[in-house]
Amino acid sequence: MSFTSPIETRPLYGHRVLVPRGGPWGDSVASALRAKGASAVIAPMVNFAPTDDAPALETALKELAAGEFDWVTLTSATTVDVLMAHQAVIPPTTKVACVGETTATALAAAGYKADLAPSEENTAHGLLEEWTTATGGVVPLRVLTLRSQIAVPVLTEGLIRIGHSVKSIVAYRSVGVDVAEGVINDVRAGKITDILVTSGSVAEQISIQIGDIPAKTLVSAIGPRTAKDAEAFGLRVDAVAEEINIESMVDLLVERALSVKP
Repeated sequence: MSFTSPIETRPLYGHRVLVPRGGPWGDSVASALRAKGASAVIAPMVNFAPTDDAPALETALKELAAGEFDWVTLTSATTVDVLMAHQAVIPPTTKVACVGETTATALAAAGYKADLAPSEENTAHGLLEEWTTATGGVVPLRVLTLRSQIAVPVLTEGLIRIGHSVKSIVAYRSVGVDVAEGVINDVRAGKITDILVTSGSVAEQISIQIGDIPAKTLVSAIGPRTAKDAEAFGLRVDAVAEEINIESMVDLLVERALSVKP
């Protein structure tokens, strides 16, 4: 009589998934994948480098801790990494707005709380559309916007147009991270069954460092915007998560896995 291990009955058993982001978010994704039977290969491909104006960031974070802002806005999970690196304090009197479930998840994993995230469109435009209703139409509010050096200041400019007092600070520069040669070789050899694409920056690094992905490897993007960015970098996208969060990404892999099982 043969027995089947409980692990072997999980839908992603036998899958090796490349998770291109580390930190609390990457750990959360890896945990969710393992719960479904997959093996997670965490290989951060993008990291943040210090802003060119470190004194301005340090001053802004001191003002944040002192309660000088009504709101602080975060447009990426990397911004959360910056807050953690600086051991930033967000007082209870300051509310947090973020763009996307990825950032909200990173906030929660880091011990912060998101008070506002777009319910429809997970972009700066989406946040602006819901801002007035979420804040009760109060104007002006004191808002600190933290962004990357290459980001277009859509949110900052939109909040200023509404009439708010906004301090916009560049929190970091994005830089590529060299992936271990063994991971690259495994991808090229088809030993990685799934690749998660979590941002345009990640897509760019996959394209640069790995190149063409084997046809049998499922490439999944976390939302249509990331899918569009990936395709602009020449990266094939096979599937797009319906929602920009960990659960949706994992559910997508499970759905695809079940659809090809005999």
